[in-house]
Amino acid sequence: MFFKKKQTKPEQTFVQVGERRILAKIYTERRRGVRFSLGKAGAICRLPDFLLTSDRQRELERFKAWVAKTIVEKGPDEGHALGKTYQDGDILQVGNRTFFIHIEWTDNKNHSARLRSKNIHLKLTKLDSETNRTKAIRQLLSRTVAQDYLPQIERRVMELNHLYFRKEIKNVSLKYNTSNWGSCSNLGNINLSTCLLFAPDDVVDYVIIHELAHLLEMNHSPRFWKHVADAMPDYKEKEKWLKKNWHSCNF
Repeated sequence: MFFKKKQTKPEQTFVQVGERRILAKIYTERRRGVRFSLGKAGAICRLPDFLLTSDRQRELERFKAWVAKTIVEKGPDEGHALGKTYQDGDILQVGNRTFFIHIEWTDNKNHSARLRSKNIHLKLTKLDSETNRTKAIRQLLSRTVAQDYLPQIERRVMELNHLYFRKEIKNVSLKYNTSNWGSCSNLGNINLSTCLLFAPDDVVDYVIIHELAHLLEMNHSPRFWKHVADAMPDYKEKEKWLKKNWHSCNF
C-alpha cells in the first residue's frame, strides 16, 4: 500500500558548503521514507510526518551532510546554480556579456533593479527575509538580463523561422523558468528560459528550433523530430550538452 503525499508548504533554510549557501526546502509529508535530492533551484529534503523531534533533527543533520558531500563530489559547477549569493561589486557573466552588480540596501517595502549600460543596480530591502531576498535577486537579475538580451533573441528566432519554418510568430519572450528551456503555444508564442542564455549559441539555436518545430507539430512525434533534424542534423549533441551542463545555467 502506498500513501498519497500530503502537499504542504516547505520550510526553507540554507546549507553552508564552504563559502556557498545552498537554498534548501524541507517538506514534511505523508510518506514512508526519507528522500534527499538536488534540483536546479536548490536542495530538497522530504521527511515522513510521523518522525519524532529527535529523529527529525537527526535526519536534517544527515541531509546537510549529504548536500555538502554531493556538491563537493560533483565539483564546483554543481554549486553554481544552487543558492548562489551576490555581493556589491560582483561580476555576472551571461553568455558573452558581462554585467557588474551594484547593491544598495534600503528601507523600502520591495526589491528593485535597474540596468544602466552593463551595470545592474539592485535596491534590496532590509525588511525581507534572507530566503525571500535570495529568490528575489535571481528573479531581478533574470528580468534585467532578459531586457538586455531580448532584441538579439527575437532577431535569432525570426532568422531561424525564416530559414526553416516560415510560420507566423506572435510573440517572443524571455522568462525565468527552471522547469524547461522553452515552450511554444498554439497561438504562436515562443517562450524561452533566461537560464538558456548561459548556454553556447549553437545550443540556444537548438532550443529555438525545437520550439519553432512545434509550430508545425504540437507534439514529440517522429514527424516533429524530423522537422528538428532537417533544420539541425546534430541536434542530439545539443541535447547532450543541456543534460550535462544544466546545473551551470542559472542566476
